[in-house]
Order: sequence, then structure tokens, then C-alpha cells
Amino acid sequence: MFEGLLPEPYNSIVMTLLYRTAEWHAFAKLRLHTEGTLQHLEGLTTELGKLMRKFRDTTQSAFVTFELPKEVGVRQRRQKSGKGKEKAAAGSVSGRKPKNLNLFTYKWHALGDYVQAIRLFGGTDGFSTQVVSDIHI
Repeated sequence: MFEGLLPEPYNSIVMTLLYRTAEWHAFAKLRLHTEGTLQHLEGLTTELGKLMRKFRDTTQSAFVTFELPKEVGVRQRRQKSGKGKEKAAAGSVSGRKPKNLNLFTYKWHALGDYVQAIRLFGGTDGFSTQVVSDIHI
């Protein structure tokens, strides 16, 4: 489905990234881990980070990407209401702003904590992050 979607060298980068992402996901979701599977997952996490940075650095200059129409609408509503970081200039009409892949998000930062969390709590299917209230009425 993805093969040949982009011209080279981007196609090879995307295909490798998709494969490694699927491999990382499969190892992260294992129901039973050994020290060997956890060491492999640690190595995959490092490689996935390197591949994502390579993807970002290689494609950022080759492809121009912009906000989605929904994002433009949200930003424009915030500007009109005076909320948010940006204030609309008098009479300005904001179009779509350029947008780059941002790897400085919690999702990417937290990937490095998966192995340690599995070592502490077990596989990701064995616990819940749901808050349980002990208040009885």
C-alpha cells in the first residue's frame, strides 16, 4: 500500500520507518517479556528515534506542509476572541501557516520510558491508568 508512494530516497526512508514502527509496536505490546525482548525493544526505541529524525531532516526541506483547514479555523477563532498566544493584526486575514513535523512532544519523549515501565509494572495489557475512586456513597 505504501511502496512507491514517494520518489526515492524518501520511499526507502518511509518503508524502513513503517517496518520499524510496526516492529516496535509488536514488541511493546507483547504480553510476556524476557530480558532479551526488553533489550531488543530498547534497541528498537533508539533506532526508531534515529529514523524519525532522519525522516524529519530529509523530508522537511523537500516537502512543504501546511496547517489543516480545521487548525486554521481554530487559530482564527482564537485570534478573533483575543485568546491564545497570537493576536490578530487589525484587518489581517490569516491563511494556512507552514507546519513541520514536531518531535518535541510528550508522545515521542515517553517512548524512551516504555522499557522501564514494563520492567516495573509488567506488560502494557496488565495494568490500567484509569483512576479508581474509593469514595462510597
